[in-house]
Amino acid sequence: MQLSRRKFLVNGSLSLAGTMLFSNNIFAAGNAAPVNLGIQLYSVRDDMKKDPLATLKQIAEMGYKNVEHANYVDRKFYGYSATEFRKILDGLGLKMPSGHTQLLSKHWDKAASSFTDEWKQTVEDAAIAGQRYVVSPWLDEALRKDYDALVGFLDVFNKSGELCKKSGMKFGYHNHDFEFKYSLNDKKIYDIILEHTDPALVAQQMDIGNMYGAGGRALEILKKHPGRFESMHVKDEIKAKDKGEMDSPYESSVLGKGILPVKEIVDLFKKSGGTTEFIVEQESYQGKTPLESVKEDYNIMKGWGY
Repeated sequence: MQLSRRKFLVNGSLSLAGTMLFSNNIFAAGNAAPVNLGIQLYSVRDDMKKDPLATLKQIAEMGYKNVEHANYVDRKFYGYSATEFRKILDGLGLKMPSGHTQLLSKHWDKAASSFTDEWKQTVEDAAIAGQRYVVSPWLDEALRKDYDALVGFLDVFNKSGELCKKSGMKFGYHNHDFEFKYSLNDKKIYDIILEHTDPALVAQQMDIGNMYGAGGRALEILKKHPGRFESMHVKDEIKAKDKGEMDSPYESSVLGKGILPVKEIVDLFKKSGGTTEFIVEQESYQGKTPLESVKEDYNIMKGWGY
């Protein structure tokens, strides 16, 4: 059975931290950043597990210049220290502007009003590896049931943004489906997250595919929250024969093969979403290999002008 991204994240990376590499001016208002095309390495997770170096080489040969990690365990990216992984990427002409590591309740020490060493180290390693965004792709399940607890933890998001800023980075949040499936105080969890996070400290990374099965529609959300989405996971979705990703009736496909108006979405978010990071992610492959799929995705995005 295919391991879902949700279960992978829960079982995998559980740490983060920060050192200095980039100027805080990167995120200053008015500094228009160029649009970047990248790939989330979860798309080729089995290949990365078997041979990360060979897989990264193939990714670079396809034309990708940016990658986003989904594997940070025991202060290592895919088994390599931050310094080692940065050297590998540099040697292949790749950069890693962002990466996924979960910020959990256990990483905030309420008594000390401070982050744990584990989280500080995560931010530190992210900076060493060359990241500009430290992205958390999860929210403790208990927080989805308690409005006050959720709002309280969103203040921790802002504090993480302050911590990341000291190292020239920005904290970010990546959605799944539950943010659109559940409401508290008559508000969708996603709306609560956007309402209580400071855009100067917390970037939103919208996954346009994850939300679809729960009723989230990227274009509708953009109308409510223009300019809030610095990063995007670019996906297309098709009806799944069995339960798809995250037990959804949908699963991801090669871009342009599914039911999402992907080009319309990416073009509009580029224009008015504040989006500069467009990150391809495909988690199901309909008989093709992951590497074949992401190569096709790359060619489609380039054909669309990205």
